[in-house]
Amino acid sequence: MVPSPAPGKSRGAADVLEPDRQRGGWCCDRTLPVTLMKMGPNDDPEAFLVLSRKPPRQAWALVSVIGGGNGSCTEDVREHENHDTGGKALARRDFITVDGVRFSVSAYSEWRNGYPISGFQVDAVDKVVLNLLDDVSSWKPGDRIVVASTDYSMHQAEEFTLLPCPHCNRKQVRIQGKPQFTHVGEILDGVDMRAEVALLSRNILIHGEMENSCYGKNWCQFFSHDTFGGHIKIMGNFSSVHLSQVELKHMGQQQEKGKYPVNFHMCGDVDQRGGYSDPAYVDSLSIHHSFSRCVTIHATNGLLVRDTVGYDTLGHCFFLEDGIEQRNVFFHNLGLLTRPGTILPTDRNDSMCIEITDRVHKGYTPSPANECKAVSTFWIANPNNHLISNAAAGSQDAGIWYVFHNSSTGDSHGLVPETKAELTPLGIFYNNRVHSNFKAGLFIDRKVKSTNATAADPREYLCLDNTARFRPHENSDPTRPRMSALIDTLISFKNNDLGAWIRGGDIIIRNSGFADNGVGLSFASDGSYPKDEGSSQEVSQSLFVGESRNRGTNGGQNKYWGISGVDGKMRTLPRNKTFPIRGFQINDGPVRIINSTYRAFSSTAERYTMAVGFSLKNIWQLTPRNSLSFLAFHPSVTRRTFFGRPGEWFEQNDLDGDKNSIFHDLDGSICNYTDTYVGRADNFLIRHPQCVDVPHWNGVVCSGKYSQVYIQTQGASNLSLSISRDEYPDKPMVLRGIRSQTAPSQQYQPVLMMGKSYTVHWNGPAPREIVLSLINFDQGDWALLGLCYPNDTVFQITSDIYNKQNNGFDGIEDYGPVSSMSDLEKRQLERKFFFDKSVGLVWLYAQARHRRDGHSYCSTVGCERVKIIATVRANQKTQTCNCTASAYPKYSKTASAIVPMPKPNTGPCRACGASQFAFSSDPWNSYLQTQIKSLSVQEEQSNDTQAYITVNAERFNLNQSGFLLVTVDACSGQVTKSSLFPKMDSKMEHYFKTGIMKRSIVLLATRGQPADIGAVAQYLVPLGSAKVPDLQNKEAIAFYGFLGKGGLSPQPWAALLACQGARVLGLQERFIPLSLEEYSCPPQKDPPTRMDLELLRNSLR
Repeated sequence: MVPSPAPGKSRGAADVLEPDRQRGGWCCDRTLPVTLMKMGPNDDPEAFLVLSRKPPRQAWALVSVIGGGNGSCTEDVREHENHDTGGKALARRDFITVDGVRFSVSAYSEWRNGYPISGFQVDAVDKVVLNLLDDVSSWKPGDRIVVASTDYSMHQAEEFTLLPCPHCNRKQVRIQGKPQFTHVGEILDGVDMRAEVALLSRNILIHGEMENSCYGKNWCQFFSHDTFGGHIKIMGNFSSVHLSQVELKHMGQQQEKGKYPVNFHMCGDVDQRGGYSDPAYVDSLSIHHSFSRCVTIHATNGLLVRDTVGYDTLGHCFFLEDGIEQRNVFFHNLGLLTRPGTILPTDRNDSMCIEITDRVHKGYTPSPANECKAVSTFWIANPNNHLISNAAAGSQDAGIWYVFHNSSTGDSHGLVPETKAELTPLGIFYNNRVHSNFKAGLFIDRKVKSTNATAADPREYLCLDNTARFRPHENSDPTRPRMSALIDTLISFKNNDLGAWIRGGDIIIRNSGFADNGVGLSFASDGSYPKDEGSSQEVSQSLFVGESRNRGTNGGQNKYWGISGVDGKMRTLPRNKTFPIRGFQINDGPVRIINSTYRAFSSTAERYTMAVGFSLKNIWQLTPRNSLSFLAFHPSVTRRTFFGRPGEWFEQNDLDGDKNSIFHDLDGSICNYTDTYVGRADNFLIRHPQCVDVPHWNGVVCSGKYSQVYIQTQGASNLSLSISRDEYPDKPMVLRGIRSQTAPSQQYQPVLMMGKSYTVHWNGPAPREIVLSLINFDQGDWALLGLCYPNDTVFQITSDIYNKQNNGFDGIEDYGPVSSMSDLEKRQLERKFFFDKSVGLVWLYAQARHRRDGHSYCSTVGCERVKIIATVRANQKTQTCNCTASAYPKYSKTASAIVPMPKPNTGPCRACGASQFAFSSDPWNSYLQTQIKSLSVQEEQSNDTQAYITVNAERFNLNQSGFLLVTVDACSGQVTKSSLFPKMDSKMEHYFKTGIMKRSIVLLATRGQPADIGAVAQYLVPLGSAKVPDLQNKEAIAFYGFLGKGGLSPQPWAALLACQGARVLGLQERFIPLSLEEYSCPPQKDPPTRMDLELLRNSLR
């Protein structure tokens, strides 16, 4: 039997996904023309007439083109048959839009049972053609394909059967029926949202025999269908295993672990390290409607899985099982519609998690949010694996999840006592896509529990555990240098909650695009003092889009639909109609965001939307070392940052982290003041008189230097801390602490301006022991602190340095008393304290004496601390220690700025923003950003004066009534000509005939309804219009066309848009591919490097 040709993951037509792969597997559709069935001025200037009548004795129907003459008419007449029922008249005619989209119009009329019935229908059933990125000429009529969702709901993925299509080219297919949902087929707002299109059919089919419904012990309370399918298991010590071009359907079993469609079971090294001259691989499989996973790699290393589709499956799809699997390569695979399963806690949804309790300790009820709900399309249980050019296009929880095992688990339990997964450097991560996932696109965090359930820990074996911290080091050795984990070219969109959540360090994300996520990207540090030794996280050369032009489709299990976005139109929404959308979320830090661009963040009356925001209801610390620089904000960003307000989602906005939110604007690209800090407006610990308030952000911009003092207490519970700066004594900050109020120890983490004095008070008795840790202090930084105690307290105050490596304390020195504040101020560099008994404040300097490097919380010799042990008389032990009334005005000071506020920046930042315009999943190809802003007379009368064309930000203005044509070399992307014509005359006619170079992209804009606008129509056909459009009475047009080397060469991105009456075109934007094979460009001297193929070769060495 001959296997079927390579499957396609194609991307594809005027609005579905496009081609981006050389091999088979899947490609992307350019545009499912579902929306093109709506006839109107922007769809096709041609109008048609539909007539039907409801006479008592005769049925008549007609479809005709207005002004098209008799040849454009289709008519049907039926005589009556009796008094109650007449024959049905049906007139039907096929049409094509100027963009080449085919549809039909039907009119009908009849007399039935004494009642007249008539109507008409515009339909595209069996006429939809998908324009794909790859050559799919090997796909045949009768084959089955799946088109991925490009909305929040993974359930908008749709299956189709291919139909014969004589008029299709090698990158087009025609589908049976029509799509229910919109599937995007283009780059929108700079982010590649083209839907994956996968071929499911193969000549070789292996499938399980199915019963009509669930039966027996197959978890029928969760599944109505049979889940007992076939399975393929590959054991170790084989001579050769190569699986290719096979379709697997109804495979896998929910009843029993280990029964998967493809299972490499404890095979060890299957590459050259294992002695295989021809290493094992899985290539171009179609695994669909599976009942347990897709491809399982179990205690197996060095396996290549490429060009494989996993669709509509239960449980983790591409699955690394025991945490010891390494060097496996996932290249250009597609997983979509990944549903929950029962096998592992991490496979399960809420109900499964709660009801499956046979492996928890007796009487324990699992917590779904903390132990389950992690089903993922790619479940990567060890960082040392390679992911290149994969797509995770819809999972109940996560697209790609990196989880950490501290020891080997499952059947490998005990083989590797310590995996060191948290210390293991990340393998190659390049050019992966994650979208339409409910929890997160990419998730790097957590581990699995590696012990059985006990009374002490009743949770199930292999449930989620929240104690992992990814901190890669060279050779997985914590004494060796840190290794950066690189996430390169990630595309993340339409993920309901998070585009990406990444905990750990060092982490670098670059060349990535995030759009339409609840939160685009959120980092979390790998810990804090004293565990975190100075990790950092960085985002560079990336794009964040709040709400793109991908408005989605109401339905398909999308929960929320409402008015939103820059255009104020109806669209699908993440999380909730009121959920605060954030592009980048600052969680703790330190993080750096540099050379990145933000677009389309526009708040509504119901929801705050911001480019840079903060974690909501945050109890944790935020370091002032979080820094942002060289950022660019499009005019569509109405709120660059926001510090929250009391209300829905923010609640009271009064937790410790909420109050201490802050970041460093290094160059002023956010706040317009260089080297300043942006914090919350009501935080008077960071303010001075020159600070600039920004009410729109609930923020304030201040100059200065800022660090943190961690105040750790022992021997006191239910205490709140109140800290006041002496310059603003009436504006204290009250902190609850990061731990439970009933905990015997507590930690408070205020951000302080260096070089200032503060007093600390309590709402109960003072703690008997306090440790002040100097966090992010540079050498010489200081703050003067006064802590409130009963006036007869006796102190033992020491300084030390915590050494993380030996978990010990070095350099222990005692603080000695002095008799006055002036004496203390004179002896600042000595270890002295002053206890003002009249007020109840013990004063001391918290000052750093050692150098701090990089992003470390602490100095190079360790974490500098001050420890205060207080002995309080018995009769004062219950005394509330709030000294505010007696401390002020005695210690009040006049507010001042240590570092003067800089002058506001003037002029634009030329180096700000990402250097690229389009973030695509075929980064070896170049795309041209084009914008057309045409202007009607009505818009001019509404004081809109802007008409122009831009090409990669180079702007060509149209300042007078007429036409503007810009031509661009489709091979190089260089603008070749810009021409203005006041009207359609002989000069413009000559230009159309002879003035446009072959292989040119042609852009046309109009202003003010120029004379003879309709005469332009005939000249658009050689440039890609499928027919001569009717442009009479149109008030504005925008056109994208192409003139091929050999004449007519229509491109799927070509488009004509027109408006009249109250409708306006607005700003049109398209990203046009350059140097396509169809353009017949001359050979390039230095063709672009296929980095994905280069990395694949490197990973297989």
